[in-house]
Parts: sequence; C-alpha cells; structure tokens
Amino acid sequence: MANGTAKVPTAYWVVAVLGFLWNCFGAYLYIMARINPDAMMEGAPQEMKDYFVNMPLWANVGYGLGVWASVAGSVLMLMRSRHAATAFAVSFVGALLSYLGQFQAGVLTPAQPIVILVVIVALWWYSRRSAAQGLMK
Repeated sequence: MANGTAKVPTAYWVVAVLGFLWNCFGAYLYIMARINPDAMMEGAPQEMKDYFVNMPLWANVGYGLGVWASVAGSVLMLMRSRHAATAFAVSFVGALLSYLGQFQAGVLTPAQPIVILVVIVALWWYSRRSAAQGLMK
C-alpha cells in the first residue's frame, strides 16, 4: 500500500479540493496585484501601498514562492503526488520571507499571516501524512 495504491478516502479529496480553491484565490490576488495594483490596494493604508511599490526583491521573491508553491502543492495533492509536501514546505519559506519584509517595513498585520501560515502547515502535514499512509505516489 505504500506505493499509492490505497483506497483514497473522501476526506482526502475534500482537503485537496478545498486547498486548491484556497490557493487559487491566493493566485488570483497575486495576479490582480500585478495587473492592477492600484485597484487591489484601494482600501489599504498608505504605508502598505508604499511598501508594495518598494518591496525588496527578496520579499517579492518570497511572495511569489509562497503563492505559486502552494498552488503547485495543491495541484500535486490532486494528482496524489508525494511531492506536494515539498511544495508546501517551499511555500512556507516563501511566505515567511514575504512576511519578514512586511515586518521589517512596519506594515505587518499579524492576523492574516497567521491564518495563511497555519493553512500552509496544515496542508504540508496532511500531504505528508497521506503519503505515509500510501495515498500518494
């Protein structure tokens, strides 16, 4: 059963699909922030708008890694690939870099990063557990 031949429980698919939808929303926000940053930042405080325009390269790279590695992790979960956990680990590091940049600039509001990091860790843990149970190849 360790080779991905175990019967996949419904709960696995629920987690994988919800994770995918969650991460698609993050990808949508990322793309919209690149296409039309003024509209995306319309209700944000001026300090956050200034930070977004002047975000350090390393924090910007972290932001991209955080978003796109999570999307990849979710797609890999849907494909039942054991590599999903690695993608979520990369996403976690990227998100930490992004939030470190916000923290250093003094624009970090802790509630949102905590929720996002908890979701990434939960998806990482679940994908590792699922791989160990033989649900992933």
